[in-house]
Amino acid sequence: MSPLSTPDADVLAAEEETTANLLLPHTYDIVWSLVIVVIVGLVFYKYVLPKFQAVLDERTAKIEGGLAKAEQVQEEAAAALAEYHQQLAEARADAAKTREEARAEGTAIVAELKTKAQEDASRIVETAHRQIEAERQTAAVSLRAEVGALATELASKIVGESLEDSARQSRVVDRFLDELEATEAGESRSAQTASAGSPVGKEG
Repeated sequence: MSPLSTPDADVLAAEEETTANLLLPHTYDIVWSLVIVVIVGLVFYKYVLPKFQAVLDERTAKIEGGLAKAEQVQEEAAAALAEYHQQLAEARADAAKTREEARAEGTAIVAELKTKAQEDASRIVETAHRQIEAERQTAAVSLRAEVGALATELASKIVGESLEDSARQSRVVDRFLDELEATEAGESRSAQTASAGSPVGKEG
């Protein structure tokens, strides 16, 4: 035994070697561990990873499809809104046009009714005037005949002779009516003169 080698030193060296063997695995352990890791990696890469990738692709496709569908729906909604505004504008324009046409038609109808009413009133007035004139003429003829008969009778009594001659009777009747009209005209002029000379007439 060398002077430097002591039992304690040998124990320490043995402990250090044991500790180093525990911390550093053996070569076959490292090789088998690498083999297992490679096998697990191959299995994961060949079987598990494609499934994950498929799931991710499916979800990505769904998300992209949802986004595309949302954009399409938004575009359709925008188009529908624009069409609604256009239809609303057209409806307002049609309503305004219809209102103007109704107003113009109403004005035309009122004007036509006024014209027709005026024509009807004029026709009624003219018919009334004609009827009154006809009735006046009929009354004048009837009155003339009655007055002629009375005048003839009175003249026969006054003259003391018969006036059966139609020509003579007509002359007597005409003369009597002329005198009667002259008397009425004179009375009318006198009444007008008296009215003009009254105090009321002077004040005016």
